[in-house]
Amino acid sequence: MQELSHFIDGARVAGQSGRFADVYNPATGEVQARVPLASAAELAAAVAGARAAQPGWAATNPQRRARVLMEFVRLLNRDMDKLAEALSREHGKTLPDARGDVQRGLEVVEFCIGAPHLLKGEYTDGAGPGIDIYSMRQPLGVVAGITPFNFPAMIPMWKFAPAIACGNAFILKPSERDPSVPLMLAELMAEAGLPDGILQVVNGDKAAVDAILDHPEIMAIGFVGSTPIAQYIYAKGCAAGKRVQCFGGAKNHMIIMPDADMDQAADALVGAGYGAAGERCMAISVAVPVGEKTADALVEKLIPRIEKLKVGPYTAGDDVDYGPLVTGAARDRVLGLIGSGVAQGAELVVDGRDFRLQGYEDGFFVGPSLFDRVTPEMDIYRQEIFGPVLSQVRAASYDEALGLAMDHEYGNGTAIFTRDGDTARDFASRINIGMVGINVPIPVPLAYHTFGGWKKSGFGDLNQHGPDAFRFYTRTKTVTARWPSGLKEGGEFHFKAMD
Repeated sequence: MQELSHFIDGARVAGQSGRFADVYNPATGEVQARVPLASAAELAAAVAGARAAQPGWAATNPQRRARVLMEFVRLLNRDMDKLAEALSREHGKTLPDARGDVQRGLEVVEFCIGAPHLLKGEYTDGAGPGIDIYSMRQPLGVVAGITPFNFPAMIPMWKFAPAIACGNAFILKPSERDPSVPLMLAELMAEAGLPDGILQVVNGDKAAVDAILDHPEIMAIGFVGSTPIAQYIYAKGCAAGKRVQCFGGAKNHMIIMPDADMDQAADALVGAGYGAAGERCMAISVAVPVGEKTADALVEKLIPRIEKLKVGPYTAGDDVDYGPLVTGAARDRVLGLIGSGVAQGAELVVDGRDFRLQGYEDGFFVGPSLFDRVTPEMDIYRQEIFGPVLSQVRAASYDEALGLAMDHEYGNGTAIFTRDGDTARDFASRINIGMVGINVPIPVPLAYHTFGGWKKSGFGDLNQHGPDAFRFYTRTKTVTARWPSGLKEGGEFHFKAMD
């Protein structure tokens, strides 16, 4: 069995704690590797290496730092298939989906190549007699990222690329469920010319997370995961005086107006609801058709599309629609929530609980499920399922549909399908959710905009990637300089007003 490692000071390093976690092949249910779980001492050693390396990296001009990222992009393109295969093997998503995972991270790296422009400060000439004022964006020092299993390539790059472009050193604690790709990314960064110690990958569980939170030399933390853990990290990190941004759970609604193209809406719901087995924080898990006629028409369109979905391992070819869930525990949780929906009175129109795949009976597969006549008090509506389950909640009016999305505790993403521009503009203006799609089911912004949810989907005042990332990973220093002409005569004992 393969034994994985950490990546410290430019090399793979064996774990020293004696604790390990199993890494599964989700398609077969077999343990394929062991990953070491770091102790607080191992985390501290990684921070020490990062702290020693960071001043030299910060002193490297932004253009030279950007050149490392340029080379990293080339290497990512070179190794795209290798990275995708490793990602699919541990996560279970299809190869096209895995390539997309890497690609969306790569696009953020490309944006970060613009660091020389993004790090420019401001300057005021002649603010007073012989006085100039200017600001500088400077790195924080050593920062950390705690990233989830569902995007093991994309989200680590969303975190470490801007942080490193800004001149920081970065401690990455990836998910212990699929750790191989983050280790491979660190090796590619080293191959691209990143100095040793600037990107450290420390595998671990809660002990490593708490060590990050407690370490006084880690100045900022970025997290993506569930809302309870996001709240924990945000509260503890802020209490320790760190800069913290945390992104949590989601329950994304898609409103379908009576004038929408039903075929387009149904296709969008199937892709957004069941892609990656629903293990996306931007997945659409709630369809809200407006009017009984719209709801009946939508269900009629959805059923044959859902029943045709091909579920299987990534090795079965690129025509597989989605693969297994990441662990047996994840599968069991999804099955339990489907059962609760039935028990609480929802109509299970398509039942995926009995899905079995010959030769993969021990894999973590769940067939696609569709609920109709779901109501807001049901567990399947209130909780993030994170599985291949779509719930339809019928709304009598546009305002009722809008209220459902606005009243939910999560506010990550939402969408509306309509042909009416006035309705779309009203929806985008009024909705209290961070990312909005208009006839776009998964409104993930491109790399040069920012990504972030509202309400219990996001904690902190700055978003991921885009310009906000450069604000998060730097602090502003403002300098007031005076260069008087002629010889200075005597001392001044008061602050001269600026004429």
